[in-house]
Amino acid sequence: MDDSLKSLGDHVAASLPGAVISQTFAHDELTLLLDPARLVETVTFLRDDPACLFLCLIDITAVDYPGREKRFEVVTHLLSPKYIRRIRIKVLTDERTPVASLVDVYPAANWFERETYDLFGVYFSGHPDLRRIMTDYGFDGHPLRKDFPMTGYVEVRYDDEQKRVIYEPVKLNQAYRSFDFLSPWEGSDYVLPGDEKAGAKTP
Repeated sequence: MDDSLKSLGDHVAASLPGAVISQTFAHDELTLLLDPARLVETVTFLRDDPACLFLCLIDITAVDYPGREKRFEVVTHLLSPKYIRRIRIKVLTDERTPVASLVDVYPAANWFERETYDLFGVYFSGHPDLRRIMTDYGFDGHPLRKDFPMTGYVEVRYDDEQKRVIYEPVKLNQAYRSFDFLSPWEGSDYVLPGDEKAGAKTP
């Protein structure tokens, strides 16, 4: 572990008592788990403090752990060009509790937060324009949640008679499909298509 990262974590924790819940170190990066109520305060400190100067917002996203009471980890990555180091900020939330928006601290957070809302369903309080950005406005659900079905809920197609795009429930036609659930890497009980010539003797 880099001693400078440990010093940085201790500096943030000492400067903002109660804001930092825990510190972890991995891949030469410091991760701070924060009290969600202190998120904006802490990120502003990281941006402005002379020992930090994390002036660049790299990314905001989330990770879904459906088994947890607070299923989402909202993750923010910051970069300090002066000190050439990164820091990872995490806060925990559930499906109903919003996380404070960072748009007033980093204007670049706008689209990252919209994407996180769209794909995970995490709400950001104070966001100036929180609406979907990757999916359609009428889209049902949030595709990067672990409990979102792989097929989705609706399918979109263009109807030539109505001259418009229409939405229909997903229909999986399985009547003419046969599943054997055998792994091709472990070998199958039949000849796979394309392997007919493998066992043929050459003259």
